[in-house]
Amino acid sequence: MRHLLAAASVFALGLATTAHADEGMWTFDNFPIAKVNRTLGTHIDQAWLDHVRGAAVRLSTGCSASVVTGEGLVLTNHHCVRDCAQDLSTAQTDYIKDGFSAARREEERLCPGMQAEILTSISDVTPKVLAAGAGKTGLDFVKATDAVASEIEKSACAGKEAQYRCQVINLYQGGQYKLYTYRKYSDVRLVFAPEEQMAFFGGDPDNFNFPRYDIDFSFVRLYENGKPVATPEHLVWNPAPPRAGEPVFVAGNPGSTDRLLTADQLETLRDLSLPETLIQYSELRGRLIRFGEESPEHRRTAETRLFGIENSFKALHGEEQTLADPPFIEAKRRADAQLRARVLANPRLKAEIGDPWAEVAKTQADQAALYLPYTFTESRAGYGSRLFSYARTIVRGAVERAKPAGDRLPEFAESRLPLVQKNLLDDKPVYRDLEQLQLEFWLTKLRENLTADAPEMRTFLGKDSPEQLSERLAASRLGDAAVRRQLWEGGLKAVQASDDPMIRYVLATDPAAREIRRQWEARVVGPTSRAEQRIAKARFAVFGSNTYPDATFSLRLSYGKVAGWTYRGQTAPPFTYFKGLYERATGQYPFELAPKWVAAQSKLNPNTVFDISTDNDIIGGNSGSPLINAQGQVIGAIFDGNIHSLGGAYAFDPAVNRSVAVSTAAITEALDKVWGNRALVAELTSK
Repeated sequence: MRHLLAAASVFALGLATTAHADEGMWTFDNFPIAKVNRTLGTHIDQAWLDHVRGAAVRLSTGCSASVVTGEGLVLTNHHCVRDCAQDLSTAQTDYIKDGFSAARREEERLCPGMQAEILTSISDVTPKVLAAGAGKTGLDFVKATDAVASEIEKSACAGKEAQYRCQVINLYQGGQYKLYTYRKYSDVRLVFAPEEQMAFFGGDPDNFNFPRYDIDFSFVRLYENGKPVATPEHLVWNPAPPRAGEPVFVAGNPGSTDRLLTADQLETLRDLSLPETLIQYSELRGRLIRFGEESPEHRRTAETRLFGIENSFKALHGEEQTLADPPFIEAKRRADAQLRARVLANPRLKAEIGDPWAEVAKTQADQAALYLPYTFTESRAGYGSRLFSYARTIVRGAVERAKPAGDRLPEFAESRLPLVQKNLLDDKPVYRDLEQLQLEFWLTKLRENLTADAPEMRTFLGKDSPEQLSERLAASRLGDAAVRRQLWEGGLKAVQASDDPMIRYVLATDPAAREIRRQWEARVVGPTSRAEQRIAKARFAVFGSNTYPDATFSLRLSYGKVAGWTYRGQTAPPFTYFKGLYERATGQYPFELAPKWVAAQSKLNPNTVFDISTDNDIIGGNSGSPLINAQGQVIGAIFDGNIHSLGGAYAFDPAVNRSVAVSTAAITEALDKVWGNRALVAELTSK
């Protein structure tokens, strides 16, 4: 990794200017059509972009997807529907282990809490948002920009809230604000999911590696008024094998990148937040593994949480290694200095922009001072506990919904309430033993990191031990959706009258958590956001706006080609094949085959293209994104990146950064010859 990271640092300098070939997570209203056509020899146009945009889907699970038939069928990854499969499973029926296949439409099952969104329009609201924050600082700046964004969203979706979601997206660290309007679908049903052992063949040892042999896909279907949605604007399914060097595009919702942060901000990530998070995830991973070893039911109920922790740990460790490479930070600091010098050399720009780099650097001290209290009492409070999350939503919702829209916390804005309510009220299982484990871990780490003498500990623990308090809180009745509904609909009066232990706990602790949040926003978010706006203005003034913004879990399009790579003399080819799967199988976890795959070996074409490597620029959140050819046809679904791509949060290296997709050729062949789901094959291929 050290050689790779030194190479990656070369690209940090270029981040402040223009994108390299095949680099970029481009917005659909600023996609470089002419450049792409020259680079790849394609002939895409605005109609092509509009068609792809109309079929691209954002899932509330933090994933991407695409509509692939005219009857609302949506392609995504298995790990994007993992929570759904877990929530639909029981001790007797495990859809993660054994897979799920609906033989008839009547058997397709609602995914609790899942919402699908398709972007319909983008409009620029930058002047209005910037005007609201002009002249304000600290908490006033945060409140003003949050309030105007809420008002824009509410006004844009007025009268059509049942079918649309409006969201103001922050781009270029506050340099631009765009209103994204989505057609939303709240009835999303599971259609098909393979056995986890095949979707994640190779398990954690193979994670972020290539060659891969994962058939990591699933299908859900969009419903409205109890019927499948008609979706004429869908991608055509192409089951033919792709070609090496073929131009390809990825339309999805990359979650978050930090390529535009200053060197000072990256050093804080390197020295504070990444190490702390990795330590916590490492210990929680161990606790979950031990918990799963206690019984088959513990293993079943904890495996989705463990999967997420293991995946996040590996990704964050790769990011930490990138930032630990001295040439990387040095190159970023030179880029900051060069842009800063250009501003200082221009009297007009200097007067308009000042020295926001110095302001960002100053803010890092406050961020370090507040990081642990803010993390443990606010941003990661509960550490994955559904009961705690339900209680905080109910308690804060009762308070916030009574306020004028402009005075609310952003997560309770009118435009966001429908999804908040869906996540709260949809029926999902709650596993008391797992809840107690997560709560105990959180409270233990809270005491350990803030120390027993911290004033917050009197509020959050009192004289209880983490073991005692977590046991009491895990007895909450909020696992019952009917109880949650009664409290949500009853408002503040019902909440204050509740004797539920988790509700009482959140009522008692929320003022302290809100105060830490207030300090964080006043001393960190406000000053940083205000400075970042002016740095963005400097970039636009010096380099123009013909570049892409950092990822924000909003729809983007990347371009590239089917390609392997060479690293340290070893070449990874762009394709794997079914025959490689059987050669790699050992019969022992995690390289064991599901029984249906053992039985079907003789039926399968061993030369079927399985997984694909491409040089598209992606990041977490792109999971489930369609891999699209130049004709606008779907030929795969992105499910991973290679190990080198983990540094893509901060820079893109076209020599070695690769995305990994499962091919439509593999999906079609397996649906037919392994699972025998010929109805799906017929729908996909229109036969």
